[in-house]
Amino acid sequence: MNDRSNDLLRFRPEIPSARITENMSDDERFQNKSLRPIIKFQNPLLVAAFRNYISKHKNGFHDLVLDKRLEFIENAIQKDIKFRNSLKGMIIGQFTLEEYGIYIQNSSALNKRMMNMVIERLKDQVQVFEQAVLV
Repeated sequence: MNDRSNDLLRFRPEIPSARITENMSDDERFQNKSLRPIIKFQNPLLVAAFRNYISKHKNGFHDLVLDKRLEFIENAIQKDIKFRNSLKGMIIGQFTLEEYGIYIQNSSALNKRMMNMVIERLKDQVQVFEQAVLV
């Protein structure tokens, strides 16, 4: 493994609940071994990117009730191709060469898993997108 790959792997957080078993599919193995740690590591950047998305798309995110905010997050990632591709790049850029080789063999299914994970992560943190209240 080259220095880049070792460096990338060294910085990833361990996720004890991301178990790897023999009977899981290759996609699920890749999700638990690579995607989950990368997405967790990239979380501050993903949150910053969504904050920027909210500010650039004056769609009144902050005026929405919780259910509509969750829907807004999902729609932003599923329907805005440029934004989705930007998020994918933040994650794919953290792949080792070996992981990239695995990824390109089944990128469509892995992209779907990746974006669903990002959607759920942002939804779980919806409170961080609250506007600061000035007093």
